[in-house]
Amino acid sequence: MKKLYFVFAIFALFAMFGLTSNVHAQNGPVLYFCEKYGTDGEEGISDRFSTGYLTVMVKCDYALGLSNVSIQFDKLNMNSGKFEYYKKFEYKVEPSMKYIYFAKNKTADMSFDTPGVYRVFLLDDNGKTVTSGLIEIIR
Repeated sequence: MKKLYFVFAIFALFAMFGLTSNVHAQNGPVLYFCEKYGTDGEEGISDRFSTGYLTVMVKCDYALGLSNVSIQFDKLNMNSGKFEYYKKFEYKVEPSMKYIYFAKNKTADMSFDTPGVYRVFLLDDNGKTVTSGLIEIIR
């Protein structure tokens, strides 16, 4: 009888925690890409694009708490199989922002000039990774 009670207690605990806890695949900022961000929002979301200018999007459920950030591109070297630094862009954002788009502006040429696989990072003012994503650029 004690074994049955113990099994029932374990089952009850699993059921209680399973019903009360939320499981999320992504619990932090997400970085993704689109062709442009316009008056209707994001246009052309994908992870595969032709060469040219793109917009890097970052979305989070909470305020990121950042003010000076960088977007860094690293390109996969097909010969070595390692990612190598490609470009970096500096931006100022508001700490309260949860949803940010980074696009071409007067000081940042956010273009992917050559085909390849790129790892793109959002870095804080200390150069630490906040979030990252992969993108493939084709001709």
